Amino acid sequence: MNGSKKIRPVSLKTAQEFVRQHHRHNKPPVGHKFSVGLFENENLLGVAIAGRPVARMLDDGLTLEVTRTCTDGTRNANSMLYGAVVRAATALGYTKCVTYTQHDESGASLRGAGWEIAAQLPARAGWDAPSRNRKDIGSADTARTRWERKCSP
Repeated sequence: MNGSKKIRPVSLKTAQEFVRQHHRHNKPPVGHKFSVGLFENENLLGVAIAGRPVARMLDDGLTLEVTRTCTDGTRNANSMLYGAVVRAATALGYTKCVTYTQHDESGASLRGAGWEIAAQLPARAGWDAPSRNRKDIGSADTARTRWERKCSP
C-alpha cells in the first residue's frame, strides 16, 4: 500500500455520494456486489464500485465489473482501487474483472494496475430499448474501451 493510505470497505450509499460529488461525467450506479474506499486516516480519497457485468453476454457468474471508480485526484488512487477490486474478486472466486473507459481517456490507472484492453466499442445512441426502458447514466453517444484483468489465486 502507499504510505498511510488504506483500502477499506464502504457502503453503496457512501460510494454513491462520493461519485455524486466528484465524478466528472457519470452518475452513481444503482447497485453493487461490493464497494471499496481509499482512505488516508479518516479522509475518503476515492471509491470503486463493483457489480454484475452490465453486458448480458459477460454476466457468466464468474466475471465482475468495476462499474465506477472516482477519486479526489490523489496520485495513484485509481490504480490502488482497481488493484483492490481485483484482489477481492480473486478471493471471492471470480475469474475475470472488466471495466470501461471513455474512448478519449488514457487508461493509465488501469494499465498501472495490470489491466489490458479487450475491445474498442463504438458510440451508441443510448441503452434504452422497447423491451427494457433505461435512463442515460452519462455514457450515451460515447465510444468506449473495455478493459479486462484475469483473477489469479
